[in-house]
Amino acid sequence: MYKTAYLDLPPLRGAAGTVTLPGSKSISNRVLLLAGLSAGETLVHDLLDSDDTKVMIAALRELGCELHHRDDGVLSVTGLGGRLQQKEAKLFLGNAGTAMRPLTAALAVLAATQGGRFELSGVPRMHERPIGDLVDALRALGCPIDCLGQEGYPPLRLQGPAPLSLDAPVQVRGDVSSQFLTALLLALPLVAAGGPDGQGARDIVIEVTGELISKPYVQITLDLLARFGVQVQRDADWQRFVIPAGSRYASPGVVHVEGDASSASYFVALGAIAAESAPIRIEGVGSSSVQGDVRFVEAAEAMGAAVTLGANWLEVRRGAWPLRALDLDCNHIPDAAMTLAVMALYADGPTTLRNIASWRVKETDRIAAMAAELRKLGAEVEEGPDWLRVHPLQHWQPAAIHTYDDHRVAMCFSLAAFNGLIAGRSEQAVPVRILDPQCVAKTFPDYFETLFSVVQARPQDIPVITIDGPTASGKGTLTDEVARALGYGVLDSGSLYRVTGLAAHRAGVDLADGAAVAALVPTLDLRFEQGRVLLDDEDVSNELRQEATGLMASQVGAHPPVRQALHQLQLDFRRLPGLVADGRDMGTAIFPDAPLKVFLTATAATRAERRFHQLISKGIPAKLEDLRADLEARDARDKTRSASPLQAAADAIELDNSAHSIEASKDLVLGWWQTKRPFPH
Repeated sequence: MYKTAYLDLPPLRGAAGTVTLPGSKSISNRVLLLAGLSAGETLVHDLLDSDDTKVMIAALRELGCELHHRDDGVLSVTGLGGRLQQKEAKLFLGNAGTAMRPLTAALAVLAATQGGRFELSGVPRMHERPIGDLVDALRALGCPIDCLGQEGYPPLRLQGPAPLSLDAPVQVRGDVSSQFLTALLLALPLVAAGGPDGQGARDIVIEVTGELISKPYVQITLDLLARFGVQVQRDADWQRFVIPAGSRYASPGVVHVEGDASSASYFVALGAIAAESAPIRIEGVGSSSVQGDVRFVEAAEAMGAAVTLGANWLEVRRGAWPLRALDLDCNHIPDAAMTLAVMALYADGPTTLRNIASWRVKETDRIAAMAAELRKLGAEVEEGPDWLRVHPLQHWQPAAIHTYDDHRVAMCFSLAAFNGLIAGRSEQAVPVRILDPQCVAKTFPDYFETLFSVVQARPQDIPVITIDGPTASGKGTLTDEVARALGYGVLDSGSLYRVTGLAAHRAGVDLADGAAVAALVPTLDLRFEQGRVLLDDEDVSNELRQEATGLMASQVGAHPPVRQALHQLQLDFRRLPGLVADGRDMGTAIFPDAPLKVFLTATAATRAERRFHQLISKGIPAKLEDLRADLEARDARDKTRSASPLQAAADAIELDNSAHSIEASKDLVLGWWQTKRPFPH
């Protein structure tokens, strides 16, 4: 996951490959609560690992459930059997509506029937998300609930005991959020069974007032209730639901969570926009999915996507281009419909999304948010209380997309990076900046890594920062810090000959055979992370410092084919989303087109002192004057060598970091980088 302040997406030009979806958020949190309320152990396979599931797991632990992750990745949940183990708790639920709403209902019912006191809170945005309709329904039932801030909003206090009125139907509005009905459906089986001996068992009726939105999400709830032993009956109009007398939760033993259909929408759209030569294959959902958002495929097909479905997979490629505009009632796909708003930028006319009032009470006011961010790109957008109209875009502007701590805003707008595919825009393509990219942790923590694994960009579009300088100038540390701040990859060019020599030696390749060593270079599985060199996922940093490895580096470096192969290897490190490369000739010989080149100029005295303290801290004896003499001699050799001499590129910015900390140097480089980017400051 990119834990950076922003993530810049360069212009993207195509897509192909296979994506495996994370588990469904809606199913994951429902399954967790049902397993927590049931007696016995439930083994949950393929659970979504995200912020929302983490807060639900933490809450269940506080309530006395036993949860642990097995070595095979399966989560074991030993539930409460409907009996409170803890009678008092303060639960923090972040911005997870799929945790706040059902836990409110379940704990309100349990506190009323068994006694208890519970406080539920979240992040500031959660305290702005209305829950009054659910609170009103529970209060009418007899549950004592206090709103601790604004009436009708979290934080809440639930307490008891209190007598419940179960004879009359429980009424709840259905036209604000289906999560209120889901919460009641998950909670009320706890009282349908009556007492421990079955006394007082009765049918419990829930009546929905107003039109029920997001029916597919309610169907997920009904299907999962059935898996846990509760068969709810509903009428054909989705207005009346009956939980039969004697209903009691029973663990099914094992539950598999299917892939998240809402998350699939971004890759369905990706295929429709950018998969020309080969499809995007999406594994985890398909024709057998129980999630309503799988019907996003129908909307994508209406816009021109070519889709093939299997039971648990989809394949999508571009069909019509430009995409076809549409006018759609999105009540059945409220979350996935956000993706259509960005697809509309690539359409042949205005696209109108209707019946999306629920967007306004989600992680943010999504209608307002989508309209504001689309306009930043240059789009003409119209909005109403429950609709959004987006006009296709020809004159794109680089934009820094504010994500409002909303995972779906971040993922939707990643698709705007394909603007170079519009006819006549290939050379005018613009990058897109996603602010706070780690907000995707709510449902899809490695979304951007997954996206980058199946998209293509032109090498010249992928940004590079070069940091060159003499030995011991701190360029490696500075490179790591700048790369970490930007989410970019790292190239430590100074270690390449040593890595090549070591890898060839390990593979049994004759170091005197230049052609054989050169053939090995493209196969190297090499990464640089936080000052470490990883070869085939093994940290070989210490081996590279050994004298024997230095001798091997000298042997392989004498072969022109090896030098040529290593030149290409360095170019191949130019990968999404960007690269910071350190060395002696990165800005002059390897990446002369880099938009930012930095040349460090720390004095030999300063560098010697740094190296001295570094060696002493590791218990390695050293003499300061010897280190300084060695560095000065090496500088002289590096500046006069015939191949790739040490010198600043003509357009490099010199940075004398003798008096700067690494943090200060990093801030300077990031400031220079901002001036090179096209985004408004």
